[in-house]
Formats: sequence, C-alpha cells, structure tokens
Amino acid sequence: MALHIRDEEADRLVRRLAERKHISLTEAIKLGVGNELKREDEKLSLWDRIRPIRERIASRSDTGLKADKAFYDEMSGDI
Repeated sequence: MALHIRDEEADRLVRRLAERKHISLTEAIKLGVGNELKREDEKLSLWDRIRPIRERIASRSDTGLKADKAFYDEMSGDI
C-alpha cells in the first residue's frame, strides 16, 4: 500500500522525527500517527473532566431552603 506525501512541511516533519529517533520514515509516520490517535482516545469529555466537581456538589446535604428570584436579585444588588 502506498502513501504519497506531497506536503513539504509534512515531509520535513516526518524526516526530522525519523532522524531524531533513528527509525525509518515508515516507522516515524506510524509513531507520530499512533501517538496522536492515542492522545485523542485518552481525551476525556467535559462531563468526565468535571466529575470531581459534580461529585462534590452532590455530596452536599440539601438545606431544605428554597432560593427564589427575589433572593438572587437582592444578592446581586438588583433590588
């Protein structure tokens, strides 16, 4: 299977990685693409990233008090 890289910057980057790691161009491409795919797979969704915050909020007991618009208006100075 052939892969033709016609972009000069892409070619330069692949060659630079291959030279630095002392590997073939094919290995450099596999390494670079593989690492980027791994990073993408490891990204957490926003929902998962804020899990500690959500758990901390959920752990608080309910006061039983009801906050209404008048309360928030008074707190913000919008009386």
